[in-house]
Amino acid sequence: MAEYKGMAQPSRAGEKDMRKIHMEPIPDELKPEKALEYLDEYRKKFRSFVMAMESCTKCGQCAENCHTYLGTRDPNNIPTNRAELIRKIYRRYFTLEGRWFGNLVGAEDISLDVIEQWYSYFWQCSECRRCAHVCPFGIDTCEVTMAGRQILHWLGITPKLHADVGGAMEKVGNHTGLPKPGIIDTLEFMAEECMDEFGIDIEFPVDKPDADIMYVPSSADFLLNPYTLMGAGMFFKYIGANWTIPSTVTEAGNFGLLFDQRYTQRHNVMRLLNAAQNLNVKKIVWGECGHGWRAAKMYVPSLADRPIRWDITHLHDEVAYLINTNQLKLDPSKNSKPTTLHDPCNYVRACGLNDNMRTCIKASVANYVEMSPNGADNFCCGGGSGILFDDKEMYQKRIELSWKKAEQVRATGIGKDGNGILCAPCSICKAQLYPMVEEHDLGVEVKGLIDLVGMALDFK
Repeated sequence: MAEYKGMAQPSRAGEKDMRKIHMEPIPDELKPEKALEYLDEYRKKFRSFVMAMESCTKCGQCAENCHTYLGTRDPNNIPTNRAELIRKIYRRYFTLEGRWFGNLVGAEDISLDVIEQWYSYFWQCSECRRCAHVCPFGIDTCEVTMAGRQILHWLGITPKLHADVGGAMEKVGNHTGLPKPGIIDTLEFMAEECMDEFGIDIEFPVDKPDADIMYVPSSADFLLNPYTLMGAGMFFKYIGANWTIPSTVTEAGNFGLLFDQRYTQRHNVMRLLNAAQNLNVKKIVWGECGHGWRAAKMYVPSLADRPIRWDITHLHDEVAYLINTNQLKLDPSKNSKPTTLHDPCNYVRACGLNDNMRTCIKASVANYVEMSPNGADNFCCGGGSGILFDDKEMYQKRIELSWKKAEQVRATGIGKDGNGILCAPCSICKAQLYPMVEEHDLGVEVKGLIDLVGMALDFK
């Protein structure tokens, strides 16, 4: 087996097998046996996983709708074939025909080679759910990818990026490992930059008690996307909000959703709700992160260990509401370059942000060009679910996975003069698209949606 780095944390007393976290590494010779044990636990708990295992007719509808397959043309990246990597094991051990007839019915024994395939292909799937969107039976092969990654994690097989992120989030509440003094210093610097560039005097309050709004930014906004955080600050300044950023939760993303359920729970519940309770805030507003917003919107209510007494909304919803009620004065001429919108997968195929994102961008830019296809039909950026590895082999794979998105952007024509704007309202999308636009020579600059809103605000 290749060298992997896994995360190990003790389980809580009384948790079921599905929640076990093994402290000791599992030797290679025991991995097949343990993988089968975990697969059995998984199928018994999740009916959606069993549906994906037993309902696919191999119609092939998902093939030409998967950006990963279109970019690599690897048959194992066709969503149904990727699912088959685990389905053939399921068939061998958990169906009557598989136990009787084996490979005659497409069943296969579990082995280290099979587990190696799982690691390779489940980490090429970006969990964008476009395959589910087009499947005539509604099969969500993202569920299979999530199951495969979870089982791999239980085996101690997790990409170093995600293991390190999980550890950093566990320690300080963001994936960069930035402690509170670093957070405050960075925000003070951003406030100075905002005054120098836009002439707007803003404050980024940290751990302010009794605030009306607790804003959860992406930690990437402190390093890679400063205009996103400045845009949010200008927006809150404009509306006169009593707001704060919690030093213990400076990460809108939730990498637990991408490799392990327990990290999802600890970040959403142990940190998020504790911060809201300790600061006595009234509302939680989420920053620009697709999978993080999906985790917050869809999983907080079911994972919470206490009643949810806070409204939890997304920043784009807040902005769109004020636009629709004529409470936000925007000057789109401040953003005059031709602009198109990339739809983050989790926003439009899981969280219903399609219309509100367009309300925000159309009010903020003077020359909006719609991408095609768009909304729930749009293609992934190629970096979804944290496929942001920087080693030479995987970096090249990321560029392959972005081929379809590059084709979409080029078709809009916004980059023909080299001054277009590709709006990416998600921190992982931004991280993927920054190098993608250069590698594909698209002639566009990547900006967040709240970046554009902030720059269009009319403070006069």
